[in-house]
Amino acid sequence: MRGALGGPRVLLRRLREVMAEQVSAQDRLDKIVVLIAANMVAEVCSVYVLRVDQTLELYATEGLNRDAVHLTVMRVDEGLVGHVAREAESLALSDAHNHPEFSYRPETGEEIYNSFLGVPILRAGNTLGVLVVQNRARRTYTEEEIEALQTTAMVLAEMIASGELTALAKPGAEPAVRRPLHLKGVVLADGLGLGHVVLHEPRIKVTNVIADDVVKETARLDAAIGKLRHSIDLMLEDDGLAKAGEHRDILEAYRMFAHDRGWMHKMREAVLSGLTAEGAVERVQSDTRARMMRASDPYLRERLHDLDDLANRLLRELIGRARGTEREALPENAILVARNMSPAALLDYDRSRIRGLVLEEGGTTSHVTIVARALGIAAVGQVENAAGLADPGDPMIVDGQAGEVHLRPPGDVEEAYAEKVRFRARRQAQYAALRTRPSVTKDGVHIELHLNAGLLVDLPHVAETGAAGIGLFRTELQFMIASAFPRISEQLKLYRAVLDAAGERPVTFRTLDIGGDKVLPYMRTVEEENPALGWRAIRLGLDRPGLLRSQLRALLRAGAGRDLRIMFPMVAAVEEFDRARAIVERELTHLRKHGHGLPEKVYVGAMVEVPSLLFQLDEILSRADFLSVGSNDLVQFLYAADRSNVRVADRFDPLSPPALRAFRLVAEAGQRHGKPVTLCGELASRPLEAVALAALGFRALSVSPAAIGPVKAMMLELDVSAARKVLLPLLEDKSGMADPRAALSVFAKASGLPL
Repeated sequence: MRGALGGPRVLLRRLREVMAEQVSAQDRLDKIVVLIAANMVAEVCSVYVLRVDQTLELYATEGLNRDAVHLTVMRVDEGLVGHVAREAESLALSDAHNHPEFSYRPETGEEIYNSFLGVPILRAGNTLGVLVVQNRARRTYTEEEIEALQTTAMVLAEMIASGELTALAKPGAEPAVRRPLHLKGVVLADGLGLGHVVLHEPRIKVTNVIADDVVKETARLDAAIGKLRHSIDLMLEDDGLAKAGEHRDILEAYRMFAHDRGWMHKMREAVLSGLTAEGAVERVQSDTRARMMRASDPYLRERLHDLDDLANRLLRELIGRARGTEREALPENAILVARNMSPAALLDYDRSRIRGLVLEEGGTTSHVTIVARALGIAAVGQVENAAGLADPGDPMIVDGQAGEVHLRPPGDVEEAYAEKVRFRARRQAQYAALRTRPSVTKDGVHIELHLNAGLLVDLPHVAETGAAGIGLFRTELQFMIASAFPRISEQLKLYRAVLDAAGERPVTFRTLDIGGDKVLPYMRTVEEENPALGWRAIRLGLDRPGLLRSQLRALLRAGAGRDLRIMFPMVAAVEEFDRARAIVERELTHLRKHGHGLPEKVYVGAMVEVPSLLFQLDEILSRADFLSVGSNDLVQFLYAADRSNVRVADRFDPLSPPALRAFRLVAEAGQRHGKPVTLCGELASRPLEAVALAALGFRALSVSPAAIGPVKAMMLELDVSAARKVLLPLLEDKSGMADPRAALSVFAKASGLPL
């Protein structure tokens, strides 16, 4: 390194010695800046730390006026130091005074220095401060010198992140690494959760960043890269990708990145500068993350997730830890934070200890969201960089009512939310008081409120809420959390438990809705371009009749001596329903032949979630005993908007005239044929949407357990005939300007409906 004394490796070794000394935080910082200045032959070395108020404070300096330490403070939009912090990129200038952002601070005495080199102090892509060297001469800093300073900044990042500098700060001016953050997202599941962060995919903590043997570390890095490439190749050779659990296009992107020469060159250069292999991976990924987080191109920002995942895989190779094996005991009040997760992964945790869920992705109708609602877990999605900002154990508040997350909240915010939790508990007590009251509107219309369920943990909610029954029992959840295909005896045990818990109340069992995004870990998957439109649900069951027959046999045996309701999902044509019903009849014949007890009555129905069935309603109702509308899928198919794709999932309103007209078709067809029709999608769990459904003619809704109280409280105050007068004319409006949601909101407010 030109002008340096001993090069970056010597600097790092000396830094390690300083870090090991038993001295105060200020003494340690003072020694570090002296060491850096000497090694880089610089007249000045300074450390600026980003504070909670988003200003930069001078924490240590060699060469500037020492009296300015802890007195010099600048905004992130001020000066060259602010520029480095704001852009999270290094800045090297031979004539700093002529830079348009140069800002002179007289108390520091820096006017005599012409050359400037500043590098951001980064951790997980987040700026914690700025490290600066300056020279009087107009000097061009080399790439090697910039690299050395960036490497040194890693050591400072860990020092800041450890909280060692907090004691040096004035109240209200603490380092920003631990600052409270108010993050915005979207509501996934209603509720309030107060607890501490648990990362679903824990970051690999690199404890040793300074190498003893550069040759050895280079060999370790090369070996880990080789293993990583080999593991990705093996996953791509598996046609079904069953073991990988990821789509081929993602793995192809991983392979492309894993073979990227620029990525590997940067990591090798970092090792040659004196870092361990792990330190090099972390350093390069932190720099990459900082740049890509500030990119405006959505494609580049999306690739950041791929690079993060790839870097974590590489770190696991280096430390010999398998992916997904970390399942330590949860704290009493756990807030799970993840990029995204499957329903099975959520169910794998001790649910009694989970208070909240925060996802960087996640749509309002995704399946993990549905499970979170079923479990009563407050959840917020689309929280940008949540897993990068939070550290394990951080206090966190999840506001599943406003779609907000408070990370490391100040005391007053925490107390305010504690009071909200107490208020919510009182409100729940008020809802509980309505448990035995019939759900009858002010104008005498009876609206049955059923539960959506899918797990044994849901069953106590039937009695607790006073629900009329279980309008949708998702049988696939048992299959998704099992390590092997559940035997008939295991299925039989679950279905009997459900019926026993419901007592005299009806239960509607939906047969397996697997395929698409609901993958069974032990079942070979089929690669499809559009899995939501592919081989799933009833299609898979009819093509694999053994699978469907075993489930139907367990259901029919469980229903012995009682009424049984079976519903087939994703029926697109009456012929599919006919074939499925014929399998039910064959299984009944089999059970009679072998002397098994039979249900008193078997009701067989279909879900309306494929738009083609809207044009076969008379035909299907002449065959089916009942229908149930799956609003989540029906709306996604109506608008060709993938509900798991956050870019389009909320683009279309389910209270828009086209969607409401589709729902009305089903309600009116049920009335014509005298057959019960229920809506069991998540739509019914929101009071305003429930107003619309009642006005359209639905007399049975199936909702999440937490929604029974709010929806019933609203129904008791609702005048359905008045709501119809508001809504139905809007569905006949041909101007294209009708806004049912706005009109119903005005109606609800004027009517005093509790929403």
